[in-house]
Amino acid sequence: MIIARWHIDARFGHKQAAVELLERWCVEIGSQIGWSKDNLRIATGSIGALESTIELEATVTDMAELNEAFNKLGAIEAHGAWGKEIEPFIVSGTTHWQIFRVV
Repeated sequence: MIIARWHIDARFGHKQAAVELLERWCVEIGSQIGWSKDNLRIATGSIGALESTIELEATVTDMAELNEAFNKLGAIEAHGAWGKEIEPFIVSGTTHWQIFRVV
């Protein structure tokens, strides 16, 4: 099993708007790559983490499934438009993926 985490930091005062856009992404775009509430969750920083941190966590079977999802994602025009929509609410340069193997 693989856990893929997308990390972003929200701009001050814009965390809720960023979370709402990420929730919308899960429904409108994530569903097109096979991701749903069954294998997705959103978490925000609380104790010991920056309050501005938002993480989208996807659980997939293996790296092949993750690669397939990423390939599909790149072909979805709405994903690019969504990226431009969320950009004003996040700190530039903070987005990154972390990939974990469950042991």
